[in-house]
Amino acid sequence: MATLFYTGCSLDGFIATRDHDLTWLTTRSIESERDMGYGTFVPRIGAAVMGASTWQWMLDAGESAFMGGVPTVVLTHREFEPVEGMRFTAADDDDDALRRIHAGLVVAAGDKDVWVVGGGALAARLAGLGLVDEFWVQFAPVTLGEGQPLCPGHVELRLLDVVRNGDFVCTRYAVEESRP
Repeated sequence: MATLFYTGCSLDGFIATRDHDLTWLTTRSIESERDMGYGTFVPRIGAAVMGASTWQWMLDAGESAFMGGVPTVVLTHREFEPVEGMRFTAADDDDDALRRIHAGLVVAAGDKDVWVVGGGALAARLAGLGLVDEFWVQFAPVTLGEGQPLCPGHVELRLLDVVRNGDFVCTRYAVEESRP
């Protein structure tokens, strides 16, 4: 079992536009069932955590069933409609609460992995607490010029794997050390 930050990223280091849009990710081809593709990744997942902007994008894009029923925590100060299997909490400002949430997700995931779905700031925060084991980053051949950064924090990584999948360069890194 591991906690994984799996995300797409532009070549200039952004995971979403300034207004949290991800549609640019669909402008290039990637094969879901090939190496490091979404279809090969998701069966590993037993629980997930994400930020409010990621959840809002999923709702707006009609992807609210995207999580496939795995226990999911959305860290938010916004009000959302209840969804079965999802918990909405504002505990993201409290390190001890984040540790408890992560511990609960690890238990819920059983022998599967925990996915940090979205939010570079969330990934950086969890990595800074020593709660993220790996970064899986799919680099799309596009630049955005500005937007939501991949990881707005200092995280030392060690490259574990790199493959080409369609137009994407897919990478997997072990987290070596993190600093807030």
